[in-house]
Amino acid sequence: MSIEVKVPVLPESVSDATIATWHKKVGDAVKRDENLVDLETDKVVLEVPSTVDGVIKELKFQEGATVLSQQVIAVIEEGAAAAAPAPAPAAAAPTPAQAAEPPKAAASGNADLSPAGLRVATEQKIDASNVTGTGRDGRVTKEDLVNYGKSGAPAAVPAAKPTPGARPEERVPMTRMRARIAERLMQSKNSIAMLTSFNEVNLAEVVKMRKTLGEQFEKTNGVKLGFMSFFVKAAAEALKRHPVVNASVDGNDVIYHGYQDISIAVSTDKGLVTPVLRDVQDMGFADVEKGILEYAKKARDGKLGLDDLQGGTFTITNGGTFGSLLSTPIVNPPQSAILGMHTIKERAIVENGQVIAAPMMYLALSYDHRIIDGKDAVLFLVDIKNQLENPQRMLLGL
Repeated sequence: MSIEVKVPVLPESVSDATIATWHKKVGDAVKRDENLVDLETDKVVLEVPSTVDGVIKELKFQEGATVLSQQVIAVIEEGAAAAAPAPAPAAAAPTPAQAAEPPKAAASGNADLSPAGLRVATEQKIDASNVTGTGRDGRVTKEDLVNYGKSGAPAAVPAAKPTPGARPEERVPMTRMRARIAERLMQSKNSIAMLTSFNEVNLAEVVKMRKTLGEQFEKTNGVKLGFMSFFVKAAAEALKRHPVVNASVDGNDVIYHGYQDISIAVSTDKGLVTPVLRDVQDMGFADVEKGILEYAKKARDGKLGLDDLQGGTFTITNGGTFGSLLSTPIVNPPQSAILGMHTIKERAIVENGQVIAAPMMYLALSYDHRIIDGKDAVLFLVDIKNQLENPQRMLLGL
């Protein structure tokens, strides 16, 4: 019985997908739930597993092709077994012309790679002509390149040193995800009256609470007590008191959301993604930490799904993990605001007339000035500052 393999149902915001890598070729045996192909969308890379045991009968598209939601991309013969390979005939002695002909793989280099494969080869500096291909007609796949890089094999024969005064360049096409990020950033810049307000927060009490209760928290909940949960919960409480910061613009209407779905910016090898913690207003510190930890793992493993990235009423981004002291984050439409965290630096401050050293962080709130006035933005930041400098307020919902 022939079984059709279709592109998963894509959400309205994703119009199509690109076939990044086939993991099987025609005639290969496949097991139920085994990944057949990677589909690259504007937001994530989707894996399409087989629904049955069988043999690949037909692949309808090549790598690099654009496919639509629910489009048939392969056919599997259910229950069939892969044919045993025929014995190879004895090779005839090569003619002088054949002996002089260079191997096809060595001649092709990186020119025939799929977009996903080209990205891996570029990032890891791998010459595909050194890699044995397992794809159709001996083609080198992304998986071949990844495995080659993990094996510790030499990436490529080092190129000759450039001559003095040389100005080397390399042109690499944007991935779909990077192109989409660029498009969204320009959309934000061109459609939002963006403004950024700043404040600073003394995290001494948060540091103290983490030091005092961190070990007990981890034993009780099975997850470490990080800084992000404090900021996420402080933002959720502040959004309740300043609902316009949690709102979005739809044409000439302002939509006020009666819940806090907070997007957490996560950096991946393919670009920045913002998975959503839903209903943060109902979550405890442990729930937040577990949610962030799960998304971080899924992002590292390339397992984030489209549902993980849809929606969100407010975003938090933490450039401090990379050492950023101050920045102006860009609003993620249709949201109206984004909170930027930064690195924690011990600085001299004046407290009760005394100069002391304290762990300080700069906060930045970028917002859509069409609906959020400067007063609302400043009061929102002050609210977060007051909660973080008095974390017991969060615990008591004050």
